[in-house]
Amino acid sequence: MKPFIHEDFLLNNKTASRLYHQYSESLPIIDFHCHLSPAMIADDRQFGNLTQAWLEGDHYKWRAMRTNGISEKYCTGKASDPEKFQKWAETVPATVGNPLYHWAHLELARYFNIYELLSPSTAKEIYENASAMLQTKEFSIRSLIKRMKAEVICTTDDPTDDLELHKKLKGLSNVSVLPTFRPDNVVKTEDPVKFKAYIKKLENAGGTGITSFGKLVEVVDSRHKFFHEMGARLSDHGLERFYFAPYTEKEIDKIFAKLLKGESLSCEESEKYKAAAMTEICRMNHKRGWTQQFHVGAIRNNNTRMFRLMGPDTGWDSIGVPQDAFKMSKFLSTLDNTEQLAKTILYNLNPADNEMMITMAGNFNDGSTAAKVQYGPAWWFLDQKNGMEKHLKDLAALGLMRRFIGMVTDSRSFLSYPRHEYFRRLVCNYVGEQVEKGLIPDEDELLKPLIEGISYKNAKEYFGFGK
Repeated sequence: MKPFIHEDFLLNNKTASRLYHQYSESLPIIDFHCHLSPAMIADDRQFGNLTQAWLEGDHYKWRAMRTNGISEKYCTGKASDPEKFQKWAETVPATVGNPLYHWAHLELARYFNIYELLSPSTAKEIYENASAMLQTKEFSIRSLIKRMKAEVICTTDDPTDDLELHKKLKGLSNVSVLPTFRPDNVVKTEDPVKFKAYIKKLENAGGTGITSFGKLVEVVDSRHKFFHEMGARLSDHGLERFYFAPYTEKEIDKIFAKLLKGESLSCEESEKYKAAAMTEICRMNHKRGWTQQFHVGAIRNNNTRMFRLMGPDTGWDSIGVPQDAFKMSKFLSTLDNTEQLAKTILYNLNPADNEMMITMAGNFNDGSTAAKVQYGPAWWFLDQKNGMEKHLKDLAALGLMRRFIGMVTDSRSFLSYPRHEYFRRLVCNYVGEQVEKGLIPDEDELLKPLIEGISYKNAKEYFGFGK
């Protein structure tokens, strides 16, 4: 009987199989957005067992387990590692139709050469076999990265980070691990106490006091420069939405003075401050030739009780309302008007925004570089078969699929790299279907650069890695 994960998994026609195996399968990975731990890479951590490698920090799996009626004790609680794995194995059969089912079995196959289906009856054997492998040097974190042919990894880092771990990681022979500038805390004004505490951290990192909005910009710019010197070439912005409102310097100075006093802002004041702060940060991105990423549309920490108990990034987030296209347009246009719009990647979480985002990106492509403003890969809740297929169809219809920079893991798990394979197989299957329907010519001169570009080469060229 053919195993579930086989050489033509997700490849439903001969053309798709040929495209994947000839032009995509062997290419390296550029993971230009993830949440992997630089500390774990620097320490070359050795996982003690499969639970540690698979379930630590993975809120995708925790959400599925909770939905399956599994107690928090077995997700983030104090149950033993074998007990947690058994509960995950009980959940896996219930994830049929969810990308977790595909990802889990791809990861077992690619890392451990295990092709059995994970279930309560196979859990003990799979756990013991994979855990034994993980305890060997061939399965340390750096070895796992090397095995998946990851060439560039861009982590997610706060401006206050000293990047000492990235200094330690410089010169790794098999992978370039680069920081990404994530200044979200500069615009999180909803809690004045937390905002003031963050400004204090920023002062310590910058080595100077912050007494005005102008001084804030100076300090953030100094940190931006430091990140640049450490190899960063991307910023990332996880925003609920784009912000825009007309403002004057005098207004922003008054608003920032209120924040320093620990006072709450009105909705109008908050919009003006966030628009001003984001505009200044984006000007820094342009000044240093960076690419800026905007991840918009998530409503985070919906379950206030669990957020209070567990903190952020533990699985209590969801898709938000569609974006305000007017504010997005005005924000991007403000930067473009002064020729300070950096290369930009737009990610949406609400699928209703696909077509709007693609056409919005087209408004700001000026011919200076291919796909200067780029529709980013299917993200988070859209990072699944249906979401990726819709993404490809919409991009092909309204943009240039040929210039698409491909996939990211967006993950905290070091076993997540088969997600790139998953994506590449879906791309090849989509293109293969179009070829066999007669909608795309069956010409290697056309298909080879298309598949190689989306899989790897477009990202390498777009970001300038290796130059």
